[in-house]
Amino acid sequence: QVQVVESGGGLVQAGGSLRLSCAASGRTFSGYIMGWFRQAPGKEREFVAAINGDGGITYYADSVKGRFTISRDNAKNTVSLLMNSLKPEDTAVYYCNGPLRRSGSSWYVIYDYWGQGTQVTVSS
Repeated sequence: QVQVVESGGGLVQAGGSLRLSCAASGRTFSGYIMGWFRQAPGKEREFVAAINGDGGITYYADSVKGRFTISRDNAKNTVSLLMNSLKPEDTAVYYCNGPLRRSGSSWYVIYDYWGQGTQVTVSS
């Protein structure tokens, strides 16, 4: 199991950028698919992006494709999410998690354990 601490959220105007960071623990971190999810008020938690173990393959939700970039540094056990061209609808609490598994077009966490997340608020 990987334990995570998310950071980097904040208040930004529409069109702005933020970089979220996830510090993860676990000796086998580099072997896991890691990802980001988000939950807006009154909505279900949704998948945002994922990255495979060596960082060579990335996956994105259609709503963020072309605007967000996920990356990882296995030497530092970190996963980052660079968010550009932010929109008010990107406002949510963002969570890092892993390992993930994929079934069709859906992404699931292996361990249903979530960190505190980091709040992202985009003003119009």
